[in-house]
Amino acid sequence: MSSPGPIRILLQTTIPTTEDDWSIARFSALRDLLSGAVDGEGRALYAVEARDREATGGPDPVLSRMQDSDFDQLWLFAVDVGDGLTEVDCVAVSRFRESGGGLMIARDHMDLGSSVCTLGGVGAAHCFHSRNLEPDAARHVRDDEETQAISWPNYRSGANGDYQEIVAIAPVHPILRDPTSPTGVLRYLPAHPHEGAVIAPQDGDARVIAAGASRTTGRAFNLAVAFERGPAAGAALAQSTFHHFADYNWDLAAGCPSFVSETPGEGMAHEPRALADTHRYMLNLAAWLGRRGLSA
Repeated sequence: MSSPGPIRILLQTTIPTTEDDWSIARFSALRDLLSGAVDGEGRALYAVEARDREATGGPDPVLSRMQDSDFDQLWLFAVDVGDGLTEVDCVAVSRFRESGGGLMIARDHMDLGSSVCTLGGVGAAHCFHSRNLEPDAARHVRDDEETQAISWPNYRSGANGDYQEIVAIAPVHPILRDPTSPTGVLRYLPAHPHEGAVIAPQDGDARVIAAGASRTTGRAFNLAVAFERGPAAGAALAQSTFHHFADYNWDLAAGCPSFVSETPGEGMAHEPRALADTHRYMLNLAAWLGRRGLSA
């Protein structure tokens, strides 16, 4: 039987191309990592396309037709302020997953990325400041105090450029496994001063698979929620912040938009295992999300 070819992945932001913002160009290391992954015979595992959305105010020509595309996975970086997806876009992306497509959605603090709220199933895993609030009202308080213009949810896992030690929730999910680790489990992801909030919706096949802890308050918070593949939908992941995937958080030398004012750290540069774990997490995620239409 001939090889079906590489899995097709779309890396997509929810804003038009803007040099001084979190446009898709700022996720180039992730693109290169996935594009460079090969199997035991040297064949490419993934064919990766990276793009920003077209101008806001109407449906995006790609997102609004996702259910009819030949992509196997969509990695959506919700970097907008609430207007990044239209209703048509959300319906199409939801139908893409219903047809077996793999979906990863990452957002950030407060209401950043709140246009994802109506995405079927996975949107309900994302909690914001003014939409789909965290059920525990005690968490409706500021966590990070460095940037006063940003309110909750804004969990401080560390400075940009630092890493955080993560907790894998038992049973350990395949995304968090690492056969090269003494424990068999990944330990690190990039840190960020103000991560968003994700939960496992009660009416779906989802569970929290990884947690972090605030460097300010010590409070535990969720980093990732996994939705298992089933007969009605493909696998999906809700991630607390897109900064886990961004060039700047992997390597400060990559630079950041001018509005980023927080004091950076240097942990990622001094701990090679942190970047290795991050790479493994991304490759595990791509493998777990799989190919559209497959039952395994």
